[in-house]
Amino acid sequence: MTESPQTIAGIRIPDSQMARDATELVRDTETDLLYHHSRRVFLFGALTGERRGLKYDPELLYIGAMFHDMGLMDSHASETERFEVDGANAARAFLHSYDVSERDVDDVWDSIALHTTPGIPQHKRPVVALVTAGVEMDVLGIAYDDFSQEQRQEVCACHPRGLKFKHGILSAFCYGTIRKPHTTAGNVKADVLEAMDPTFERWNFVDTILNSKWES
Repeated sequence: MTESPQTIAGIRIPDSQMARDATELVRDTETDLLYHHSRRVFLFGALTGERRGLKYDPELLYIGAMFHDMGLMDSHASETERFEVDGANAARAFLHSYDVSERDVDDVWDSIALHTTPGIPQHKRPVVALVTAGVEMDVLGIAYDDFSQEQRQEVCACHPRGLKFKHGILSAFCYGTIRKPHTTAGNVKADVLEAMDPTFERWNFVDTILNSKWES
């Protein structure tokens, strides 16, 4: 298999030992769809950072992007935590094997744990904001026109979406959450299970308040 070029759409892929180890781990653990998605998330996140003039650590952004869907895989999925938290915990464990400060570890953890929580990441430090920006671009098409056609084409030429990425990523989300539907309470993955699992019952915040043990 031919390796991807070192630089894609003007963004240099981190090539430290830590970055190479992360790439190998994700390549060996995740599906092709999720691997290519994760690399695109890094690239779109980095391009967003360049466009906004943000100062960010490319290595930390890379780790956040590469691990952000790790919790969807059986090998890293817990029985009780949201898949985002499982992925964040996997990244934390990985980073503890390297010379990374706790603040940087926390930034990567937040970037993964919060990437499906709209309205919060953009107010956090750049690594957190940019992982979500990359996810939102690749999955939802948010800020699509802020990228040039050349940038989009080069990113997708190196890391293809394929003809059925939209359906494939929804299936991955469903598979990663269907066995612990309680973890979708109050987050966007409830929409996925509602659309794809006929047995799913959505948690309702109002009902929970009204049916609590408090008398009034």
